[in-house]
Amino acid sequence: MIDQHHDTILIVEDDRTNLSFMADALARSGCKIEMAANGIEAIARAKSGRLDLILLDIVMPGMDGFETCRRLKQSPATSDIPIILMTALDDTADKVKGLSLGAVDYITKPFQAEEVLARINVHLQMRSLTQELENRNSELERRVVERTAELTRALNDLRKFQLQLVQSEKMSALGQLVAGVAHEINNPIGFIEANLSHASLYVFDLLEHLQLYREALPAPPEKILDHGEAIDLDYLMEDLPKMIASMRVGTERIRNISLSLRTFSRADANEAVPFDLHQGIDSTLLILQHRLKANSDRPAIKVIKQYGNLPSVKCYPSQLNQVFMNLIGNGIDAIDCASAGMSYEELEKNPHWIKITTQLGADGDSAVISIEDNGVGMSGEIQQKIFDYLFTTKPLGKGTGIGLAISRHIVEEKHRGHLSCSSQPNCGASFRITIPL
Repeated sequence: MIDQHHDTILIVEDDRTNLSFMADALARSGCKIEMAANGIEAIARAKSGRLDLILLDIVMPGMDGFETCRRLKQSPATSDIPIILMTALDDTADKVKGLSLGAVDYITKPFQAEEVLARINVHLQMRSLTQELENRNSELERRVVERTAELTRALNDLRKFQLQLVQSEKMSALGQLVAGVAHEINNPIGFIEANLSHASLYVFDLLEHLQLYREALPAPPEKILDHGEAIDLDYLMEDLPKMIASMRVGTERIRNISLSLRTFSRADANEAVPFDLHQGIDSTLLILQHRLKANSDRPAIKVIKQYGNLPSVKCYPSQLNQVFMNLIGNGIDAIDCASAGMSYEELEKNPHWIKITTQLGADGDSAVISIEDNGVGMSGEIQQKIFDYLFTTKPLGKGTGIGLAISRHIVEEKHRGHLSCSSQPNCGASFRITIPL
């Protein structure tokens, strides 16, 4: 029945008799009735309130039913309201015209109440079913959007977890290797340093004792004089202390290398700790020293360090060292790529470099590290993808596509900082790290 939904129907009719007949018939069926005498009034009422159906007379003064129907269907606010045209004419062409304008049915005058109610009831039910279908579709689309968002979040979380696992395993393996090397260096260096201290004292004592012999025996036997000349005793006595001092400098250098290795491989605590970023950068450069040196394909890569006055930064040291290694390593790769096809002489005339600059941020609340190179550079399209998981421009087997993704995760997720890149083809690249103090 019509009245179960309390549908609202607009009757557009300029004939008061027909208007009264339709209104009475529909009111008895439980419908809410609104009335309009012309097309202009009908459009205004349709836009101002919720209507379930419109009964529209074709022949009216001024704007006829066809034009009224066309305007109603063109307006987004009223286009979905079903329109039944009312006419005393039985011209097929008029019916086709009305249906082509968007009307759903025709009622022919004089009206038969039962037929009118039956047709209205059918179209109201169709409208109700259509609205229910639209609601269900909207609900389904909403659920699809929500589910898609959930899956996207889950995928992003999984990728982050994978990055964390890869980074953790990579740093753990590298850290164990470097720490093991540092430990193995420490033992013999400690032994050598301890014995050098005693050896230098012994050598000084022996030389002093030898000098006393020379003073006490100004004319030693010929055999001793010949042996002294053979071993160049005077030069030996002068050079031996220098040799001992040189050995001490060498052991000190090895000791510093060992300390740098330990700095690079240090295990992070559960909480961030104060750390000298310059130590981290220097230890990373030490690890990569073999790649910076000259080889058969190119001269050595010059490292330019412009360190500012930075305080200790509260961070996860080994993770930031991993970021430094990824960025500096990528710079070396870019330089190697740019060097391909150039002669050694050309490269010596146009040397390659990596510049590392540190400074306080403009606000004074952050440390800024810039790592630049004059390598092959990259296009804007590649720049938009370089931090994507598994994206790489390197040949198969040369790159994994996770180094920069891990670096961004470490800087932005673990340290609440920012990592960005600017580059142009054949003009090198510059990576900028900002870490809050």
